Amino acid sequence: MKVLLVDDEVELVSAMAERLGFRGVEADWTDNGASALEMAEKTDYDVAVLDMKMPKISGLELQEKLAEKHPGMRFIFLSGHGSEKDFKAGCAAGCEYLIKPIQLEDLLEKLNQAVC
Repeated sequence: MKVLLVDDEVELVSAMAERLGFRGVEADWTDNGASALEMAEKTDYDVAVLDMKMPKISGLELQEKLAEKHPGMRFIFLSGHGSEKDFKAGCAAGCEYLIKPIQLEDLLEKLNQAVC
């Protein structure tokens, strides 16, 4: 499984990638949507884990752009500012949604569900 992690909290996203790597999940990360779009052009990711609220481009906007170019990609949203509106928007897009702080085991479970 190849995973793209996108979150503007650099310490969080880099630690998540490292911890996923320890569990055998190949994960790349970035802290912005523009870089995520470039990375997705060069690498085939199975799942993108997107922060809902990021500067310049939201997780939902990024999901729409990634899904348009990579229709097989699955998505999981993360939010530290969980709201019912965000939850409904994420679920309406047919995606999984986790509220920060997340447990790595919960993320692993969602990742495995996404690729099944």
